[in-house]
Amino acid sequence: MQKIVPFLWFDNNAEEAIAFYSSIFKSARTVQANRRGDGTLMSATFELEGQTFMALNGGPHFQFNEAVSLFVNCETQEEVDDLWERLTADGGQESRCGWLKDKFGLSWQIVPTILGELLQDKDERKANNVMQAMLRMNKLDIEALKQAYAQ
Repeated sequence: MQKIVPFLWFDNNAEEAIAFYSSIFKSARTVQANRRGDGTLMSATFELEGQTFMALNGGPHFQFNEAVSLFVNCETQEEVDDLWERLTADGGQESRCGWLKDKFGLSWQIVPTILGELLQDKDERKANNVMQAMLRMNKLDIEALKQAYAQ
């Protein structure tokens, strides 16, 4: 069992959110669901790509904000594009530098793994070029980041 588990508070749409996330990630499953007497979901434990989460149908008292986000390492542009499209669908919102909010208001960072390598280059000029390119993007573009690095 994972020692630290992110706990997500939903406004009575946790079951919909779990189904949505499970449709996006290849490795996803509901581990346990706790239901109220009327059959509606009260809380659940689920996994996405080996990461365990807990979800609660807690009502409208608390909202997600950018102070906490889910960071997804992506190996390819195809993976970036697919996750970006699917997570912003049906009312999600794009933001800058690889950030977005899904239709439930949960913040995500969809980031190609190569970005970290390029930003950590010992050549400060190259790393700065990459940073400046990234700051102009919403969805991150691996080829454009590489071009900025090569300048």
